[in-house]
Amino acid sequence: MDPSDVLILLLDHQSGLFQTVRDIPVADLRRNVEMIAKLATLLDIPVITTASEPSGSNGPLTPEIHQHAPHAVYVPRKGEVNAWDNEDFVAQVRSHGRQTLVIAGVWTSVCVMFPALDAREAGFKVYAVIDASGDPSEMASRTSLARFVQGGVKPTSTNALLSELHRTWARPEAADLAQLYGLVAPNYAAVIESYQRAQEAARTA
Repeated sequence: MDPSDVLILLLDHQSGLFQTVRDIPVADLRRNVEMIAKLATLLDIPVITTASEPSGSNGPLTPEIHQHAPHAVYVPRKGEVNAWDNEDFVAQVRSHGRQTLVIAGVWTSVCVMFPALDAREAGFKVYAVIDASGDPSEMASRTSLARFVQGGVKPTSTNALLSELHRTWARPEAADLAQLYGLVAPNYAAVIESYQRAQEAARTA
């Protein structure tokens, strides 16, 4: 995955839909989405967001996405369930000239599945971030994974995405990237904290 060719699509992470998620703890899901937004800002990766019927029962987008990725472009839809059926959305995707799409959303089996398969058919390389997406059941999630693989969409995780885009610790953003690992793996935050305290103790000894 080449960071300079990546475009992140965060689809339908809406407050009402979050209440239906059963295949991943909602707190984990929101934290993973937050990490992706922060990562996109840190590495200057463009982000497109959209929401289905944000004024209806599905609810508005969760605020942390645009809070942590203020450069993200929101594309309103006209009721389409599949974001790829919206011409403005597809035009915005194509306008960036990037061929690697990283997609997450709620529900995985609908909001991610349909545009991911359509984008793959349109010639894009597509990754679906499974733990930054959610479904109403484990069965729906497992079925989605099978269909992704059948359709040529590559499943990934937030931790794998972070590592693949990170690539090396020999970069100026290394300290900030380490903090992002603490979001996707909270126990790693404790590792960082222990290391920092050990370093401080060594300096003062």
